[in-house]
Amino acid sequence: MFHEYAMARWTTAIVGAWLIAALSPSAQPTGGSLDDLRRLFPDPPPESRILMRWWWFGSAVTTPELEREMRAMREAGIGGFEVQPVYPLALDDTATGTRNLPFLSSAFLDALRFAGARAHELGLRLDLTLGSGWPYGGPRVTIDRAAGRLRHERVTVPAGSRRVAVPSTGAGERFIAAFVAPSPAADLRKLTEVTDIREGVVQLPAASERSQDVLFFIASRTGMMVKRPALGAEGFVLDHYDRSALDRYLALVGEPLVAALQPNPPYAVFCDSLEVYESDWTTDFLEQFRARRGYDLTPHLPVLLTDVPSDSAALRHDWGQTLTELLNERFVAPLAAWARAQGTRLRLQGYGTPPATVSTNALADLPEGEGAQWKGLWAGRWASSASHIYNRSVTSSETWTWLHSPVFRATPLDLKAEADLHFLQGINQLIGHGWPYSPDGVEYPGWRFYAAGAFNDKNPWWIVMPDLSRYLQRLSFVLRQGAPVTDVALYLPTDDAWAQFSPGKVNLIETLRDRLGPDVIPAVLDAGYAFDFVDDDALKAAGAVEGTTLRVGSARYRAIVVPGVERIPIGTLRALDAFARAGGVVIATRRVPDLAPGFLATTADHAQVREIVHHLFEAPDAAGVRVLDERAQLGAELIRRLRPDLSLSPAVPDIGFVHRRTAAADVYFVANTGNLPQRATATFRVDDAHAELWNALDGHMTPVAAGTAAGGGRSITLDLEPYGSRLVVFSPQARSPVGSLRLPPPSESLDIGDGWTVAFGADGLTSRMNRLRSWTDDERTRYFSGVATYEKEMVVPDRMTGRDVALRLDFGEGRPLTAQRLRSGTQAWLEGPVREAAVVYVNGQRAGSIWCPPYSLGVTALLHRGANTLRILVGNLAVNHMAGHALPSYRLLNLRYGVRFEPQDMDKVQPQPAGLLGPIRLIASHGIGPS
Repeated sequence: MFHEYAMARWTTAIVGAWLIAALSPSAQPTGGSLDDLRRLFPDPPPESRILMRWWWFGSAVTTPELEREMRAMREAGIGGFEVQPVYPLALDDTATGTRNLPFLSSAFLDALRFAGARAHELGLRLDLTLGSGWPYGGPRVTIDRAAGRLRHERVTVPAGSRRVAVPSTGAGERFIAAFVAPSPAADLRKLTEVTDIREGVVQLPAASERSQDVLFFIASRTGMMVKRPALGAEGFVLDHYDRSALDRYLALVGEPLVAALQPNPPYAVFCDSLEVYESDWTTDFLEQFRARRGYDLTPHLPVLLTDVPSDSAALRHDWGQTLTELLNERFVAPLAAWARAQGTRLRLQGYGTPPATVSTNALADLPEGEGAQWKGLWAGRWASSASHIYNRSVTSSETWTWLHSPVFRATPLDLKAEADLHFLQGINQLIGHGWPYSPDGVEYPGWRFYAAGAFNDKNPWWIVMPDLSRYLQRLSFVLRQGAPVTDVALYLPTDDAWAQFSPGKVNLIETLRDRLGPDVIPAVLDAGYAFDFVDDDALKAAGAVEGTTLRVGSARYRAIVVPGVERIPIGTLRALDAFARAGGVVIATRRVPDLAPGFLATTADHAQVREIVHHLFEAPDAAGVRVLDERAQLGAELIRRLRPDLSLSPAVPDIGFVHRRTAAADVYFVANTGNLPQRATATFRVDDAHAELWNALDGHMTPVAAGTAAGGGRSITLDLEPYGSRLVVFSPQARSPVGSLRLPPPSESLDIGDGWTVAFGADGLTSRMNRLRSWTDDERTRYFSGVATYEKEMVVPDRMTGRDVALRLDFGEGRPLTAQRLRSGTQAWLEGPVREAAVVYVNGQRAGSIWCPPYSLGVTALLHRGANTLRILVGNLAVNHMAGHALPSYRLLNLRYGVRFEPQDMDKVQPQPAGLLGPIRLIASHGIGPS
């Protein structure tokens, strides 16, 4: 059972964090009048711009290049960056002026100081990783403060022998206990501890006629080193369960870093991935365990090794729970307090190993996730759920990691498609992964990170980055307004996950993902509901029933799903029962709980769980309901009991949504995550409201006709192109609707796909294209990476002009590809007719950019009858240049500094189709008006 003082301390910490957030003005949900939203939507405040992780390789940086790149970020619509020093990419070289600045050296701190001062002047946000690479660690972490693990060794004692040497222990290790096993098949629950140990030798009670095994347990270290460290940052990873280790690290590493940025501290300090592999122990773990759990773990250590989980589940549960508490109390909470004392905030990726829970994020100012899988248990929704519960208005996400590998292969469409998946998880601040620092003199396309993403101005398609950034900024802005509307709380069986831990395998989010399985989350989403993850700490700290609504912190839920839970705290179960009795929807799937958690749980405790479960789910008057088949039954049961927030006819599983409510409007972000166009009747759970369609690509806001659905709500016909998205805004304010969201069929079109003059880059290479083709079809331009200029004169006939005619330049449709399983990352499975980005000028005026569906632009106001000039700038991929040139050799670099990275997917470096592929047509639609 949860020891009283530990429960009080942790619950107090969570409640305190929630109250601090609730009372903080910056944490309050925003949402002015609808007129304010309309005014700000086309050009939102800069705070909602995307950020970039800025990799400083080496760190071989110079102040002129730092300033150039910061200005390039600002010009591209990027609002700031996170400094992350990582591994070197070049040797020190006096000939080129390359000099790696050792981490925390005076020269490095001077460079950081310069970046901070210039960022402040340029109006850019600066976040700071408190270290180099990840996780926290380095040369200032001594072995006694390095990440810990429980080491065990099995030693066979020959027949007739009574003695065996204790395994050697090194620096940072300590012998714990030894146990004798009469045979390899001995029951690990019944082993005898051996206490007769003299001068490093175990003396067994008696010799045996057959061999015996002795199990040794040693408090050890993982030996894990910091991943991808910069020069001078190599060393052991920090013990995240040891407060003294953190305090020393912050004094030696954190304080010099933050001091270099004064008087303008970083907006936030960042704790990157909790990837402290195999970390499951710390020096005083046994003492802490005894104080928190109320019994000594030492005699039970062999049970942690049993192959029969049910035999050790209760013990493993208590071990895992203790690890989580130590992480929260000794690492996350003091780290957040230290950050605030420095005048900044803590941005935390609170998941992984050590085993952080959803409620661990209550201790951070800025929860952050990663991963684009919107229909599973992944870190993005994990973080946004915590934000919704603990009143954090902004949730960030590491975005575009491994996007369309290899490096420099990702397209603007790839970036949009993945970003939309993050938005669908409740994310409203994107942290691009990332921007590689790259000095002049490095062979094009410059330095690059090993893990695919390279999003800087070395990409030829960067000509449309300001437009892409503005799209992302508009959505980030709108998705911060008001409060989220999430009907369903998905209960995470944290106690069951702790019970599944085994030595070296204590990743909570991964264990929970396995327990949830593949069906429960798609069933909820496809039925038309948004959801959050909730855990026991959230329910304990701020849970209450308000009518048929379950209040959990700042969030409100109308249903809770309890998926395949075996053990559950009695307090949580009582809260669910009270919610159901008040008319709330409580659904258990697959099975119902039947155990109280913890080794000291009594028979009476288990009986109490079963009694409450019987009344909640099994009795004739049960208020809850149980479904066995999540895929077939869960969605239908939710719909039977709760009106969907958004329903589509026909059903389209590829379409997702996010709903936020302000004082003035209900705002739905709706996105097509697939590579096919979709058309459906969309019914929204709003009544007596007028509808507007807001397009984040161009900032246009269009009133649309909305009908009243038979079962209530407002319906519109929704057309979404492949990977398309819209904001649908409902409010009492009426604006004249313009009808359908789909343009009527074109009246006529003019083929303008021939007769183009194409100039490639600044080298003077010019080509006459009578038929549009890929640049890779011509040997001269097969490996060209850059911007080409297409020009031609176009004659518009009289019949295609007039006040009732709308004209559009149409570049063709994309070709859907068959999706394949990727080793990591995502990509858009669509080949567009523009490879990869174009900026269109009509009669010398910018008409817009083309980089994602729909591949068309309204040009009515820019064209006139007779002769008109077209000029189109087209940028492709930098990977084409890479395919035609030798890839970098890191042989000498690896010999000098060791192998710190391996470039990924270099076998996929191939030239990709480039340019305008056609057909290109001028399309006229009559009866529309200007566009």
